[in-house]
Amino acid sequence: MTRKIFALVATGSAVALALTGCGGPSTDNGSGGSGAGPFEVAKNVNVTGSPTFDRIKAADTIRVGVKEDQPGLGYLDSTTGQRTGFDVEMARWISASLGIEDKKIEFKAIPSANREAAITNGDVDIYVGTYSITNARKKLIDFAGPYFETGQGLLVKKNNHDITSEKDLTGKSVCSVTGSTPIQNIKANFPGTKTSEFETYSQCVEALKDGRVEAVTTDQAILIGYAAQAPDELKVVGEPFTKEQYGVGLKKGDDALRHFVNTLFTNGGATWKKIYNATLGKSGSTVQQPKPDDY
Repeated sequence: MTRKIFALVATGSAVALALTGCGGPSTDNGSGGSGAGPFEVAKNVNVTGSPTFDRIKAADTIRVGVKEDQPGLGYLDSTTGQRTGFDVEMARWISASLGIEDKKIEFKAIPSANREAAITNGDVDIYVGTYSITNARKKLIDFAGPYFETGQGLLVKKNNHDITSEKDLTGKSVCSVTGSTPIQNIKANFPGTKTSEFETYSQCVEALKDGRVEAVTTDQAILIGYAAQAPDELKVVGEPFTKEQYGVGLKKGDDALRHFVNTLFTNGGATWKKIYNATLGKSGSTVQQPKPDDY
């Protein structure tokens, strides 16, 4: 993501992403949507050699791990029960391609620290929620993708002039989600920075607003959504200082399902663009779909 792209997102996201309230963890069949669908439900699908697909087919339902407190990416409106965002629509697209209609998708909110366990234990069939691909995670699970690229950024109070980039973090208190790559990066590479951790980014944002921490760090695409919710209180500062690639989390060794999803991404550029334009792209920004890495 370039600085220009994020500036465009920040400018337009107040309209595209201005949602209110953050729902607590939940499990549901995902009513509503972001306007990219409905997606055509495939018929007579067969993913030979995939134990995950065999379970999905037998149950006639798919369990999808998601985030629900990230405006523009994965968000649950606690009043309407509507799920919206780029990741949510990607999950609906994958599900339809596997032959599962929207009403049979079981969305499950899984905290970042529990994602690998949820996939490994079979609590979810796939995970689609700002899930950065890392070598450490690939030892435990597999990823399809990447399907989106962003970078780590910083969110601070609007009146904060002491933190303008990651170079100003020494001695400052920074919050992120337990088990996330951003908090691991801060601990490993920014000595002297005080860290706080919560299960969700919305909890970090509340800690920032009430003064318990001085900055929140995660992928800049996520932070822009929070800044858009409270433009008079919060701002995103600096440029992305890492490269994050989002992937679809899958059970380790399910090569057949990974190949299936990667083929979907490779051949589905028009659908990917439609999803982006209906969610993050409402800001007027333009990004390129990354090429899946079918390792």
